[in-house]
Amino acid sequence: MQHGKLHLALFLAVLVVLSGTVAWWVRAAASRLAELQAGAAGPATAVASAADEGYCTGPLKQILRRVLTSCGLIKGGAQRGCQPVQARNVAAMSGDDFNALFLPLANRAAIIQFDQDSAELGSRAIALLDKTFADQRGASYFLVVSRASTEGPLAYNRELSRKRAEAVLDHIRSKFNDPDLDQEVGLLWLGAEYAQLDKEFCGWQRSRPEEACTSAFLNRSAFIAWIDCRL
Repeated sequence: MQHGKLHLALFLAVLVVLSGTVAWWVRAAASRLAELQAGAAGPATAVASAADEGYCTGPLKQILRRVLTSCGLIKGGAQRGCQPVQARNVAAMSGDDFNALFLPLANRAAIIQFDQDSAELGSRAIALLDKTFADQRGASYFLVVSRASTEGPLAYNRELSRKRAEAVLDHIRSKFNDPDLDQEVGLLWLGAEYAQLDKEFCGWQRSRPEEACTSAFLNRSAFIAWIDCRL
């Protein structure tokens, strides 16, 4: 009988010790978790990944991924970009469908307009480009889609479109000290034969809002936008 009482006392003592130890572990873990959460909420914590905004539809992500990884990223100082003859493979859809994907970006994007036969950025184009690029708001990718109007030979317009995209990139390089530029900017030049902008884009920010919004004036341009989509 006495042995039974002794065993019971030893059992209860061990149970109390184990319960106390577990309780201490739980309190310590909760304290560490609270410290980590407080640190994560601190002002010095950086956002490491892109957010998914409402415009980040599946088709837009698909095109963005193709442009940035296959056509548009700048790697090691060697410039790359998609030419118009590759655009249908990049977009895998019609020009109208391609443009429709970007309509939800109306409040984020701008249209940089050029003179006919010119790839030179005017003062108002530079001002709008600077404003748009500076307004990153944590976005991850800056897309430049340049075009030409339909006047003139096809090959000439392709080359003119390429020069317009490069003019935008060259200005960004010279103006902004952005160490991540080579991983942010995607270029796509479409010439005149693909994805011409229509009047749905007339209400967007344009570097020449005083010009009549004709198809020719609208498409002597480069569409630019920060896009925040998680790829």
